[in-house]
Amino acid sequence: MTTPASSSDPAAVAVELERIRRTIEVGFTRTDGALALLMQRHDQTDEQIREHTRRLDEHDVRLDVIERGETERQKRNDARVDALERARWPLASVVVLVGVLGLAVSLWEFTTR
Repeated sequence: MTTPASSSDPAAVAVELERIRRTIEVGFTRTDGALALLMQRHDQTDEQIREHTRRLDEHDVRLDVIERGETERQKRNDARVDALERARWPLASVVVLVGVLGLAVSLWEFTTR
């Protein structure tokens, strides 16, 4: 049986210091690993944020173009509507003309009797 080492024994102090050093080294290694993982996740998050920002900027530009009516489809539709408006029957004028002709025919029949 061995006797417990005293706290003043240099060999016992060296053994304890070595054990403390290993414990601290293991703790630092774990901390470094966790820190490296956090840095990797941070970098990935930054990349995702940059990608989302880029996509939002693209959508903002596209929305501005749509709001200003500058898409090819909107230009074609505007041209089509303009052509239809120019080519439509002047309905109000036709109604007035028919009314005047009806009045003229009525007056002619009234005077010829």
